[in-house]
This record gives sequence, C-alpha cells and structure tokens, in this order.
Amino acid sequence: MRLLLVEDDLRVAAPLRAVLGRHGFTVRHATTGEEALAALDDVPDVVLLDLSLPDHDGFEVCSRIRRLCDVPVIMVTARADIRSRIHGLNLGADDYVTKPYDIGELLARIHAVSRRTRSDAPAAETPPAAKGPGGIELDPATRRVAVGGVDVVLTRKEFDLLALLAQRPGVVFRREQIISEVWHTSWAGNNRTLEVHVASLRSKLGNPAIVETVRGVGYRVVPEA
Repeated sequence: MRLLLVEDDLRVAAPLRAVLGRHGFTVRHATTGEEALAALDDVPDVVLLDLSLPDHDGFEVCSRIRRLCDVPVIMVTARADIRSRIHGLNLGADDYVTKPYDIGELLARIHAVSRRTRSDAPAAETPPAAKGPGGIELDPATRRVAVGGVDVVLTRKEFDLLALLAQRPGVVFRREQIISEVWHTSWAGNNRTLEVHVASLRSKLGNPAIVETVRGVGYRVVPEA
C-alpha cells in the first residue's frame, strides 16, 4: 500500500516512515501542503495529513485534495478539540487521529479506511430516490440528499450513515451494527468517530431531533408523526 505522509516535523516523520516501512507500506514524505498536492499525481492509497504545515493549514490542504480526487485522508494532529474533528470530517477527511497515538491504532485505521474505500464501489442496481422523515430526500444512485428541496452536502460516510438509519425509521440501530455496516469494521475505536459523524449530520440536516440517541444502545431516525 502506498502512503503519502504529510508531516513537516522530521522528528516525527523519520521514525514513523521507518515503522510504516517495516509493516510493508511504501511511504512518500511531503513536508508542505504544496508538496503534498503535487505528490497526488502518483495516486497514493491513503494520505496521512498533519494540520500544522509551514505553508498551508492542513484543513485547506484537505479541502484542495477533495477537489482533486477521492483518496482516503486521515488527519493526524495534536488538535484534539471536537470542533476541529467535526471541521476536518466535514471537509472530507475519512478519519481523525490525535497525537500522541498508538502505532497499532494508526495501522488499524489505515487498513480500515482502505477497506472502506474498496467497498464503496456502487452496486449494480440502486433503488430510486425516496422521501424520508423530516422531508429528507435520499437518492442512492446519485448520493444526493435534500431537505425541503434544498440540497445538503454530506461527506461519504455521513451519507452512508443517514441512508442506513433512514432505511427503517423508528428502529434503533446498535452502535456495533452501524460501525460494521458503515465503516466495515468491528473495531471499537470507531465509536468516537461515529459520535462525531452523528453530530455533524444533525447540524447539516438543520434538525438535531431527526437522529435520536438511544442511550446505551445506538441511534435511530425518528419517524414522522
């Protein structure tokens, strides 16, 4: 697997490259945002993106990557606040890892986003667009979501999460089931990622009550009265 490591601190990058190499990854290292964008010509399998870069903020780099291609991006940063997490995922990052991290966790997340990307190929047949609770319209064929006739821009995983919950309004989906079907993994570390995606989804839909938390169990889309 080819990784693009975007990290300006050589004290971090050098040992990380060595570890990744021992685990079979081919690593290309970029120290600036511009170098990272130029390196996309080689089409890496996954991008590990630090947010504190000397020329551009990592959020801007992620946004520009998304305009160029759909390569999986994992933000790897010391910024641990929830607003940064949500902002990064809204820009199209596939995952968000905070420093300091366990190398085993990072490796698991790299493999997870890689598997998810491979499994995101569209099915041969997709059901037609349907109107769900709260006036939400979902079109699996075009991956379009609209509320009250106004398009809502969702990330790949936000759409998958909403589509899953909207299949059966009122039915509670367990956290483990959601993580399995949307993230294609059973790794418990994705619980936090799920919470961030739910928070972002509620904000974008403009109606936080649409996606309800069932404490200790999971989430459900509230059916229309």
